[in-house]
Amino acid sequence: MTSPRTALVTGANQGLGRAIVEGLAAALAPTDRVLLAGRRPDAVQDAATEIAAAVPRGAGVEPYVLDVRDPAAIEALAADLGEIDIVFSNATARMSPDDDPADRVDAVAETSNLATSRILRAFGPRLRPGGRLVVVASALGTLDKLDARVRPRFAAAAEADLDAVDDLVAQWRAAVHAGRAEEQGYGAWLNIPSKVAQVAAVRAYARERRADDLARGTLVAALCPGLIDTAASRPWFADMSTAQTPAQAAAWPVELAAGELTASALAAFHGELVQFGRVLPWRTGIPVPHRATT
Repeated sequence: MTSPRTALVTGANQGLGRAIVEGLAAALAPTDRVLLAGRRPDAVQDAATEIAAAVPRGAGVEPYVLDVRDPAAIEALAADLGEIDIVFSNATARMSPDDDPADRVDAVAETSNLATSRILRAFGPRLRPGGRLVVVASALGTLDKLDARVRPRFAAAAEADLDAVDDLVAQWRAAVHAGRAEEQGYGAWLNIPSKVAQVAAVRAYARERRADDLARGTLVAALCPGLIDTAASRPWFADMSTAQTPAQAAAWPVELAAGELTASALAAFHGELVQFGRVLPWRTGIPVPHRATT
């Protein structure tokens, strides 16, 4: 008899995170549980109640208040759960093209980058055999999206360890606050270095445990969900005609997390940025037709 499975989705009270929770609730067994985590107690509770009503015979959906910027809160949840089967690190800080980068860089770095490293450290060792730890990133998370001056630094951090990635994030963050990000090669957009650093963190962490993970059928990967029509993404893209709904975007990630993977797929996806069943090349990426900013 299969033991009940536990899944955690952060940033889950709206958008893609909420759609992933609903998809997991439908895909998993009634004896399984899905923790719907977010910062606002009312939003988390409302989302969990609505999903439970929409998927009445699915896995249990439990609201959980979690601020991923709080390292003690992440450690406490990981210790409380002990072992886990599925983790989606999905929380992100919203920003727009009109934001002053110096005003937003702390929220972005702490929510998307430091939290990613902490979740990898806290939950990676607690994955059961066959488990999945997926960091939701972006097609902007490949080296080609960076200025050539800083690409080698991000590549080197990805080949080192999580501490090296965190140190590079701190340097980028300091450059933004000092008003020197563009002259140092980080660029004016926060989301590009942030997303590249997220993928670098996954690569660094996954490389160290690859042999053991493949032997245990365990996956650690970054995810590009594709363009999704949300209030957060609309300011960044001139053409949303091909954008997915959150439910459409959640379908493949749910399949990846809840379904079976062949040994060859597991080996191909491990430590990589994946989208719709393919690996996005770390060095060359794919084109991203985003809105130009000044």
